[in-house]
This record gives sequence, C-alpha cells and structure tokens, in this order.
Amino acid sequence: MAHPLTLPLLSGARRALAKAITLVESTRPEHEAQAQALLSEVLPRAGQSVRIGLTGMPGVGKSTFIEALGVRLADAGHRVAVLAVDPSSARTGGSIMGDKTRMPRLTVHPNAFIRPSPSGGTLGGVARRTRESITLCEAAGFDVILVETVGVGQSETQVAAMTDLFVLLTLPNAGDELQGIKRGIMELADVCVVNKADTNPQAAVRAQTELRTALTLLTPHDAPWRPMALRASALTGEGLDSVWATVEAYRAAVDLRVKRQGQAAQWFDELLREAAWRAFQAGLDPARLHALRAEVTRGERTAVQGVAALLTPDP
Repeated sequence: MAHPLTLPLLSGARRALAKAITLVESTRPEHEAQAQALLSEVLPRAGQSVRIGLTGMPGVGKSTFIEALGVRLADAGHRVAVLAVDPSSARTGGSIMGDKTRMPRLTVHPNAFIRPSPSGGTLGGVARRTRESITLCEAAGFDVILVETVGVGQSETQVAAMTDLFVLLTLPNAGDELQGIKRGIMELADVCVVNKADTNPQAAVRAQTELRTALTLLTPHDAPWRPMALRASALTGEGLDSVWATVEAYRAAVDLRVKRQGQAAQWFDELLREAAWRAFQAGLDPARLHALRAEVTRGERTAVQGVAALLTPDP
C-alpha cells in the first residue's frame, strides 16, 4: 500500500512536502521506517533539478541574495525550493528558524517553497536529512533546489557533496575577507559572487579580480570547469542574470549524472561507517571501555595504546 503522502507529494502539494520533510527529519524509529518507505516510492521522480549550495561569511547577505535570485527564477516559471539550515543551540538544541522572515517575498510566491531546518548540531550546519529533503523536493516537481548553509566553516564540504554547484558569496572588501576564508572553501567553490556590489562598485571590481586570481591558482589544469568570479547586488538585481547564466553554463560543461553517482557512493560509504561504528559500540564492554579511557586520561597509556587494547580480545 502506498504511503498516504505519496500521491499529494507527487502532485506538487507544498503541504504534503512539508509533512514529508518533517517525517524524514524525525529521529523516532517508526518514523524513519515510514520515511524510507516514502522515499522509495518517490525516488523515480527525483533527480530532475539543479542543486545549488550557497555559503558565505555572516553578514554577506545570503538570505537576501537567495530571495532575490529565487523570486527572479520563480517569476520566470521555475519552481524553487530553499532548504535553509539554521544553527542549533549547543545548550538547548533549539534554533531561531528565521529564514522565512528574511525572505518575505519568496515565502508567499506560488512557485516557491522554503524549509528552515535545525542543523541538530551536525558538523558544518548541514542537517543530516538534507539529502532526503532534496529528493522529496525534486519528487514534488521543484526544478531549482537552493541549499543555504549556516556560514563558512570547516565542513562545508558536506553541502558541496550533495549539490551540483557550490557558490561562495563574499563582500566588496574581499581582499581582507580572503585572509579569513579557508583554502579548502575556496577550492570547493564553483562560482564566487561578490554580493552587495552596489555599496562600493570600485571595491567590488577589485574583489572580483582578486578572486579570479585566487581561483586560477587553486584550480587544477585538467578540471572540467574553471571557477568564475562574478559581481552582483541582491538589492538592485545587478548581476543576478549573469549568476543564473553561469549556472546554466556549468550544467552544460559538467556531467552531473556522473557527479551525482560519485556523491551517492560517497554518502553510502559515510552511512556505512556510521552504522559500523554503532554496531561496534553496541558490542563493547562498557566497563572495559571506561577503564581504558580512564587510563588514557591519567596518562598511563597513550590514546593509540588504549584503542589497540580495546581492539584486542581478552585472553
């Protein structure tokens, strides 16, 4: 018997999509089983979108940029889904979930769907179920998926590993900002956009030039795509058409089918490691684990020796 959300989801009902994402985000075992059943039913209808990850330093205007670009695309007939990950509190586990308030025009657009989700404390601010949420959005007929991350951080590789195109937003004073952006983030970027270019046009041009130079130095010569640096203003709309044209050029230059197959294999390996770790922990003697950890803490063993002892069967 088909899941009750399957038909309304495939018909594009946003309410059904919201319920389906809530289901895949649930940590209750019975909900996880229902979610996987639903995903199995809708999976054949997924995969027909362009998936764009966006990140940037706090204050760069990610939400404003996403809304301006999203409204432009929605007005042109695209169906746009925004998965915006909010940081969860380390103390309470709660999150502000303010993305809808920062995108008022896109929130009410009939061709758009915005889903703020708590990161749940996962590294890099990418919710664990974001991949499944992308699949659900695609099955519901959304052809542009925008994944907004919390901000530039060490594990933005996670969002790059689940999207087709990774966009790094910077500010007109990017010369100084580049010093604070990790090399790894720059290497992940397929497109860099100097946002708020209207605030200081000359500085924006300089920043664009500096980004082009940096991207040239970081890009392998045999790469199928040469990362680009653009200027844009979410406030005036300047450069947004160029951003979308670059997305289209990227889709034409890169074999997304092969890229997604590699991402799926990587995701499988990650889940396999998690499952193997959980299975290993379940078979451990808690008393022995506690004793070895205490010995390492007291300096009686090195951490390597403690792990080796844990992996050695008792005589």
